[in-house]
Amino acid sequence: MKLSVQKSELRGTVVVPGSKSHTIRAVAIASLANGRSRIRSPLVSGDTLSAVHCYRTLGAQIDTSSDSEWLVQGTSGKIMNEQCRIDVGNSGTTLRLAMGSTSLASKNSSILLDGDEQTRTRLVGALLQSLKDLGAAGKSLKNNGCAPVEIRGTLQGGQTSIECFTSQFLSSLLLACPLAECDSFIRVPLLNEPDYAKMTLDWLDHQGIRYKRTEMKEFFIPGGQKYSAFDAPIPADFSSATFFLCAGALVGKDVTLTGLDFTDSQPDKTVVDYLRQMGARIECSSEAVTLYKSALRGIDIDMNRTPDALPAMAVTAAFAEGTTRFLNVPQARKKETDRIACMAEELKKLGADVEELPDGLIVHGGSPLRSAHLNGHGDHRIVMALSLAGMMLDGQTVIDTAEAMNITFPTYASLMQSLGGHMSLLP
Repeated sequence: MKLSVQKSELRGTVVVPGSKSHTIRAVAIASLANGRSRIRSPLVSGDTLSAVHCYRTLGAQIDTSSDSEWLVQGTSGKIMNEQCRIDVGNSGTTLRLAMGSTSLASKNSSILLDGDEQTRTRLVGALLQSLKDLGAAGKSLKNNGCAPVEIRGTLQGGQTSIECFTSQFLSSLLLACPLAECDSFIRVPLLNEPDYAKMTLDWLDHQGIRYKRTEMKEFFIPGGQKYSAFDAPIPADFSSATFFLCAGALVGKDVTLTGLDFTDSQPDKTVVDYLRQMGARIECSSEAVTLYKSALRGIDIDMNRTPDALPAMAVTAAFAEGTTRFLNVPQARKKETDRIACMAEELKKLGADVEELPDGLIVHGGSPLRSAHLNGHGDHRIVMALSLAGMMLDGQTVIDTAEAMNITFPTYASLMQSLGGHMSLLP
């Protein structure tokens, strides 16, 4: 599928859909809880439905017949299906969180976790080692530190030290260790994207889970705890909002986003600050965020906390005056794609002056840009980011592999159209 985009001017209001990260955490906790939970306003997308499939296979009963709420009958912390193979599709989050969950099975278990070609490149070796340190058994079947992986129980507790190239390693342990028989102590000498781990801790706090931590470097988690059924709404997704925030700053006459909660731990709320530093006119209230097309200038940004915002911000920087440096984001090379290399490649097709760094990207704004046929690399965030460029340029910009948007944001094109965006899906 292709996404065709032409020069646009946006005006209107968009209700931002629910958070992918929160939805997957809600599914995991509800599935391991006692009783029936109600997840209100979940994100319905490829990744979240992969999480549903995963935890259904492990024994939870999950009713997704209504898009407005999902009902989950939990397993009281037990893994009901201990001999199974689970395909998590493109969801690296589901893969890593489920590795912790499946380690709660018995020692006689054998649970195989696998995914698509992109997911098979996502690193999990450090997480496998920590699960072993805490009493479970697991291995990468290709001995390359990636999926497919086989997990066997049983997570007992103990001590481990883990360098978290992605915060999902820590989140996996934080979700599983309260259900272990004994106490767990986790040292974290390296933690990228710490706010996503904080999001997991927020869920533990809502559940009344006991733990102690020293900043985000050491965690003590008593074992023998339980998750309880809950009724909770899913907050709007700042990662999805990023594309509308950047679009508003580039081509917005009056673009308003509703549903965003700036008290939430989602790190991509910081995109508002990035855009303001670049000169964007943004008005915020407790109910809405409104943006207007602005003259932007280049800045330096430490992107370690917000790697998912890199593609959209890189496109935005290409239309700013001066140089923008995206720094300290090595994990962007190990997402669905190498987003540093892929964004450099596609921006150059548009005529942008771009340099790769080992852990970042330098975009020199001010070059004359032109529409082009672009490759989305099967990466949902790259496809949507490149569409922002298409709305700035004369002529037609066509982006391949647009079906990837279904992974996190299946309504993206239709919502942009509702604002006046000239984009359409082609076979």
